[in-house]
Amino acid sequence: MSDEMATLRSTARSYFDGTASPAHDWHHVQRVEALADRLLSAYPDADERTLRAAVLLHDIGRSREDRGEIDDHARWGAREARDLLAGHALADRTEDICHAIRVHRYSNDRRPETIEAKLLCDADNLDALGAVGIARCFTYGGERGGVIYDPDNPPGEDERPDGSTQYNHLHKKILDLPDRMYTEAGREIAADRREFVDSFIARFDAEVSGRR
Repeated sequence: MSDEMATLRSTARSYFDGTASPAHDWHHVQRVEALADRLLSAYPDADERTLRAAVLLHDIGRSREDRGEIDDHARWGAREARDLLAGHALADRTEDICHAIRVHRYSNDRRPETIEAKLLCDADNLDALGAVGIARCFTYGGERGGVIYDPDNPPGEDERPDGSTQYNHLHKKILDLPDRMYTEAGREIAADRREFVDSFIARFDAEVSGRR
C-alpha cells in the first residue's frame, strides 16, 4: 500500500469510533473495499486510486447521521472529504472522489457520472445483499427497536417506502438492489446474492407460518 493511501486509510478510520452502528462500521468499509477490488478487475480503465479513496471516505459521516447531527451523510461526507484532500497527494482527484461519495447513497436523487462512482455505488449496495445484507438489515432495525415481522402489516400494504419492519425492508429495498446496479459485474454478483435473500425469505415465511 502506498504511503498516501495508508495515510488516508488512517484518517478515514478515525471517523469510526465505538458508537458506530455494526451495520455501518469500519468493517462495512472493508467489505465494500473488497467488493470494489473485485469489480475493479472487470474495469481496468477505472482509476484505482480514485475508487479506493472514495471507498475509504464514503461513510465518514454515517455515525453523525445516525446520531441525528446531520441530515445526509453523503453530502456531508463529500464536503468533509474535500477538506481532507486539500494538500493531499490525491488532491488532483478531489472532484471525482467527492462526486463518488456524494452520489453513493441508495436514497440519493443524484446518479453516478463516472465509472469510479458507479463502482462505489455497486460495491456499497452489494454489501446490503446476501447473507451480510440480511445480517445488517436485522442489526440496524434491532438497534432502533424495530419490529422483525408483523403479519398484520404485509409488505404490499406497508406505506413506508423503506418498510416499517425488517421483513418488509427486505422486500421494499433489499430485493430491489440488483436493479440498481450500474455495472455488469455488479449485476452478476447481485443476482447471486439476491438468490440467497429469496431463499431466506422463503424459509422465513415457512417458519412464521409453522410449516417448518
